[in-house]
Amino acid sequence: MRIITGTARGCRLKTPKGQDTRPTADRVKESLFNILGAMVSGRHVLDIFAGTGNLGLEALSRGAASAVFVDQATSSLVRENAIHTRLLSSAEIYGGDVFARLSQLSAAQRSFDLIFCDPPYHKGLWQRALRVFDTTDLLAHDGILVVEHGADETVLPPLSGLVCVENRRYGHTTQLSFFQWQSYREEDDA
Repeated sequence: MRIITGTARGCRLKTPKGQDTRPTADRVKESLFNILGAMVSGRHVLDIFAGTGNLGLEALSRGAASAVFVDQATSSLVRENAIHTRLLSSAEIYGGDVFARLSQLSAAQRSFDLIFCDPPYHKGLWQRALRVFDTTDLLAHDGILVVEHGADETVLPPLSGLVCVENRRYGHTTQLSFFQWQSYREEDDA
């Protein structure tokens, strides 16, 4: 696994031993960042269930202003990768329970333009995270939330403000879903 482009282009990221972390495949990551395009530059990013830090570090390499990484098990690995890619100065890295950290970030009135949510598949974590983002101001008004989940995980929880604006399926295992605030979509359509 490597950083595809930007200031850290070609840097290989350390990955944990074992099967507990499932990093986003390079082809899926490349497709994701092709979709996002120029909207990454200058943005404030949140990367939850960060694993290796792959997505947030790619965003920083492509010009994101800052990135907050949260992962209960791999925060020290994210720090190593941020140091290796020379992107640590733009990164905040937290361990501990992801949902407790989201509550703290919300209480501190933090807001992010681009959020990556890539939890382990088939545990209901992405649906739980969606409900949190739907009921807080963590996602900026014009922000984008990208959720990576199993291709067979298609049931959305009830949402009051967030809407799924796009889905992309990659093979038999992975799906990316893109969410924005309904009110922003209505302004965009007007």
